[in-house]
Amino acid sequence: MKVGFISLGCPKNLVDSEVMMGQLVARGHELTPHPDQADVLVVNTCSFIDPAKKESVDTILEMAEYKRIGRARKLIVAGCLVERYRGDIRKEMPEVDALVGTNELSKIVALCEGPYQDNQEAESNPLEPYLYHDLTPRVLSTPRHFAYIKIAEGCDHPCTFCVIPQYRGKFRSRRFESVISEATRLFQQGIREINLIGQDTTCFGEDFGMRDGLAILLERLAQIETPREKWIRFLYAYPNKVTQRLLDTIAAHPALVKYMDMPLQHASAPVLKRMKRGASGDIFLKLLERVRRTIPGVAIRTSFIVGFPGETEQDFEELCQFVQAARFDNMGVFAYSDEDTSRSFALDGKVDGRTIQNRKRRLMAIQRKVAKARNRAMVGAELPVLVEGLSKETDLLWEARLATQAPDIDGVTLINDFEGSEPQPGEIRRMRITEAHDYDVVGTLLEPSEAAPGYAPAPLIHIAL
Repeated sequence: MKVGFISLGCPKNLVDSEVMMGQLVARGHELTPHPDQADVLVVNTCSFIDPAKKESVDTILEMAEYKRIGRARKLIVAGCLVERYRGDIRKEMPEVDALVGTNELSKIVALCEGPYQDNQEAESNPLEPYLYHDLTPRVLSTPRHFAYIKIAEGCDHPCTFCVIPQYRGKFRSRRFESVISEATRLFQQGIREINLIGQDTTCFGEDFGMRDGLAILLERLAQIETPREKWIRFLYAYPNKVTQRLLDTIAAHPALVKYMDMPLQHASAPVLKRMKRGASGDIFLKLLERVRRTIPGVAIRTSFIVGFPGETEQDFEELCQFVQAARFDNMGVFAYSDEDTSRSFALDGKVDGRTIQNRKRRLMAIQRKVAKARNRAMVGAELPVLVEGLSKETDLLWEARLATQAPDIDGVTLINDFEGSEPQPGEIRRMRITEAHDYDVVGTLLEPSEAAPGYAPAPLIHIAL
């Protein structure tokens, strides 16, 4: 049987898709990136905010056409949209044959192989301790030189704008040695960069009674022996969980990239209080100063929400001033989405859509100037980059990433010339920055300092989604 997967949303969702694909491959089924060739189609959905919900619904309807006029005989919907709207999907989308919630991934094989039988509500069993471990079959869908490892599931933070805990459950860490074992195997198979993910990676190990669990995990990962240079980063740090030991650990190990992804959400104390986040812009500035003092050359990424209920012009002006002062390397801005099951849905002081979009544009304009100035300061520098491959825009350029650029969410580094051998995806080489743009930089790749990757055959199949 051929199965086609479409994975939407964040890297955490992508890992769920890779786990489901792994289970199907272990049963002897074939994966295909071509929906017109699939016997079964699986859409792993996201429903975090309105645009994500719309994309999920549109994709489901698009895949339903392949079932109507093509080879596909079954359409399965998985993921976050199922957790939030299971009943609505059954009622309004008869084209969908089966549903898989975020804690029901082990059902995917039976649902693909068996007859339609998803006519009851989700089982009321408690959440599984964790969704996958180092021995769980998994098919990587990322390029062959980097991978994600999910180290935790769920979240215990009470953020009023967020609905993730409602369908991902309470925070639970993966077993320490399970993460080490999977990372070791991935490095042995040629992976150059591992990105640790979870709703809040900085809480790793707390449910096991570990203190500074993430710092201890990073230290162990950095000590894994590999024949060539490796990069390790973690994403989604909660600001009040960033300890000095964590910062010292990042600073001490070359394999731990000098990069912090720390969503702050806002800088106005009244808005942060309504978000149930706490803190203030002044507190954050002190934290940023401590991060930069401890980790020389660190790049800091953050994200903000504009238009949160009750956000006044004064609150927004405070946020703008904060962004100018903080000088972030990378930043994302989200327009507040009024989700009907979030706690913020009941708050008063809703901001109109036009004002929200204007505030988003203004904040990004401030950051654009900051990013361009930072990029200009890099011209002439020689820095290591991880070669990705030919540019998606033109065959005349190659793409790479600095250690300060996380995959898919930050800018890219473009290669317009190279010395010595032609670039190979997965190489880590030095590059001389020659041009700076708003979010991207351009440069010349220098002579390779290592042999080409030469990947060994890997039991984990690679497939493009």
